[in-house]
Amino acid sequence: MGELRLMKGNEALAEAAIRAGADAYFGYPITPQSEVVEYLMAERPENRTGMVVLQAESEIASINMLYGAGGTGKRVMTSSSSPGISLMQEGLSYLAGAEIPCVVVNVVRGGPGLGDIQPAQSDYFQSVKGGGHGDYRLIVLAPSSVQEMSDHVPLSFDLAFKYRTPVLIVSDGLIGQMMEKVELFDQMPRLTDEELIEKYPWATNGKPVGKERRILTSLYLDPHRLERHNHHLQEKYREIKENEVMFETIDCDDADYIIVAYGSSARISQKTLQLARAEGIKVGLLRPITLWPYPENEIEKFVEKGVKGFLSVEMSAGQMIEDIQLTVKGRTKVAHFGRLGGVIHSPEEVLDALKQKLIGG
Repeated sequence: MGELRLMKGNEALAEAAIRAGADAYFGYPITPQSEVVEYLMAERPENRTGMVVLQAESEIASINMLYGAGGTGKRVMTSSSSPGISLMQEGLSYLAGAEIPCVVVNVVRGGPGLGDIQPAQSDYFQSVKGGGHGDYRLIVLAPSSVQEMSDHVPLSFDLAFKYRTPVLIVSDGLIGQMMEKVELFDQMPRLTDEELIEKYPWATNGKPVGKERRILTSLYLDPHRLERHNHHLQEKYREIKENEVMFETIDCDDADYIIVAYGSSARISQKTLQLARAEGIKVGLLRPITLWPYPENEIEKFVEKGVKGFLSVEMSAGQMIEDIQLTVKGRTKVAHFGRLGGVIHSPEEVLDALKQKLIGG
């Protein structure tokens, strides 16, 4: 068993970044994720692994620092909260277009606008549909515990470098601030510059003798070249969609109704399952771990099995429900229940919504 600690979700994520062999973190404080940069500054990882931690002058600066450092093959990371992530959207599109691996973390707060510092899930569209410009995708992971806040960091780095793409971890103010026991993984080594040059031939580590310059760009003035590049990206996204879907199912084998929820909403909905089954209502939970790629095939299996309805439980006005509807295609009921503006729903409210919208509706 690894080292056990009682930590906040944000702290576990920051410690995981160090242990995952990250080379650099560039970030800017904004609640409810400020503990990430605060923990890294206090921990002084430069003395542990040589990792660089820098508070940038803005979120725009930090995402562009990821472009520069990530382009050399280094493991780089940033984190922010909803308005800060909005400022990063142009940079994320550039990173995706230039195929530069990196990890970005969004500890979502209530919105729109400045909103509040309470937890929400209203950044779903921005995360999975591409908040920036152009035809691009991000791999999006949604932890639902402090343990997953830790575990998803090395997973994100692995996926980022496997596909040369930015990976987004979408948490929220509840998971970021709550404290739980977490089992920390052992320290992973940072790659040396020599190892980077050998392992990542695409990285900008200086011009190799007798070879062409390595240029990482998303600029293609010839539309035909840009079209070929876009086809290449779309083929990569198809490969990700085929191979990297992750989800969890609970009590779904005999379920008449399926609650679909991620992150904090999934934690709350687990209690709803117990309440429903105590009343003789057979309810299961599908928890998407990757919000993109989305577990469409699993939803399709439930439809073919004859499930009577799906309830999308979100801390939003209803965003993820559209991905459920796109798969269901009207073959069974799909309903939404959510609270807005940082209000957290209760298991009892979810059960009442299930009865009203699916069973009694």
